Amino acid sequence: MRSGRGSAGAAPPEFSLEATDHSILRRSLVELFGDRSLRGPDGAAMRLARQFLEQNRRHWELLEARAEIEFDDSAPVLRLTTGARTGAIPLLSPFTGRHDLGLIIQPRFEWSGIGTVLAETGWRVTPQPLPLPVLKRSARRVPRWVLAVMVLARLETLLRALARRFQMIEETRRAPRGAVRWETYLRRHLPKARFLEVPCTFPDLRDDRELRGAIRYCIELQIRSLETQWEHGPLVHRLAEWAERLLLAVRDVAPRRPSPLMLDAWLRLPIRTPALREGIQAIEWTVEERGLAGTSDLEGIPWFLAMDQFFEAWVETVLTKVAHRTGATLKTGRLRQTLTPLEWDPPGSGTQTALVPDHWLHWPWGSLVADAKYKRHWEEFEWREREDGSETLREEHRRDLLQVLAYAGLERGEQVVACLVYPCSLSTWESCRARGRLFLRASLPVFGRAVWVWLTAVPMAANLERIVEAWVEQIRRSRAA
Repeated sequence: MRSGRGSAGAAPPEFSLEATDHSILRRSLVELFGDRSLRGPDGAAMRLARQFLEQNRRHWELLEARAEIEFDDSAPVLRLTTGARTGAIPLLSPFTGRHDLGLIIQPRFEWSGIGTVLAETGWRVTPQPLPLPVLKRSARRVPRWVLAVMVLARLETLLRALARRFQMIEETRRAPRGAVRWETYLRRHLPKARFLEVPCTFPDLRDDRELRGAIRYCIELQIRSLETQWEHGPLVHRLAEWAERLLLAVRDVAPRRPSPLMLDAWLRLPIRTPALREGIQAIEWTVEERGLAGTSDLEGIPWFLAMDQFFEAWVETVLTKVAHRTGATLKTGRLRQTLTPLEWDPPGSGTQTALVPDHWLHWPWGSLVADAKYKRHWEEFEWREREDGSETLREEHRRDLLQVLAYAGLERGEQVVACLVYPCSLSTWESCRARGRLFLRASLPVFGRAVWVWLTAVPMAANLERIVEAWVEQIRRSRAA
């Protein structure tokens, strides 16, 4: 053991590293490891730093983060560049070789807004667990309902795909079916003149009652757990309503706490679909109180949320309402409705096989192609002076523009709008709307038709009707012009 290291018996911090998406975090490895001997020009500090990066290479990639080593006053510093994924993962310590450290990447927008948007999108994109060891501490900097969302989503999928199979059923019927249990009939039913109550045993195709009983047990635990979290506002009520709807699907069975042997037996079934495997795992989390939005403070589930997919789902929700209000037809890339194949000569020589715009609105008089970009660009556009814009920002925005203009080139109508949609906070959105800067517009001189470029933002908060109203106003104003 090195004398400069912190106490080996000390409890690991809840999260050793904490950052937000699309940001850069710098953290001294001396501070992270609590080892002052890492200071100095010798190669030991660099070797340990490189070992830390190499050990956790797969971990960084799971959250789409990039880790590098810098030096500050001869001490190694971790430089972590985050992307569009949020989540929590354990990290291997170069001292112990165990997952004693942790990383959490928070969304740069408030969790309260993220939660309400999750509900408005119909829980289409939810946090997903990662195949890593459990965290030493649960994510107390992350709202506890995040785990409940993961569990309920998996239980819903399991209920939809629950395998049906023949089981031997014992039931009292008015007419015989299968084998009649004559001894029971003569002893219990005939003496009481219940001649039309015939106890029978027969094979029937029914859902696995034990598994459905375990699902009911877990759903009821989730509901009781959520009832302790009302301070988080309407989101928790929406989660409780979701759980109550799932409960209706298993109301015909009694709740049953599954034993470890039962869980193992279900996982050993001949047909193990992903829905079954993941659903059983969610039941196990709940039984062990890892997947409850309750008070457990022991071990946490590693997870991630793809914020770019989440934002695309939110923009789709907004544009679905816009299409309904304006009489448009909406096509989405999620359903492959916007896919346009690329025909290469010779075949297969290109790197891209198709163009797939995120969203496409069609009217008799024109169309709008919208591409959702979960980046910081909108805040940069609004608050930076023009001459202060970094070259990196300009290059990324140039690529975004070229992409959406390529999509617009697929449309042959007389009026086409190529629209880039970025996220922003609710306060920024309100300010832009009040100042008339919510939709930034530019025209392109294209022979024979009008092509417009729009830059706009959608707030990461579920004020859906006001957002839709702003889009409808802008589309009607554009058509009138």
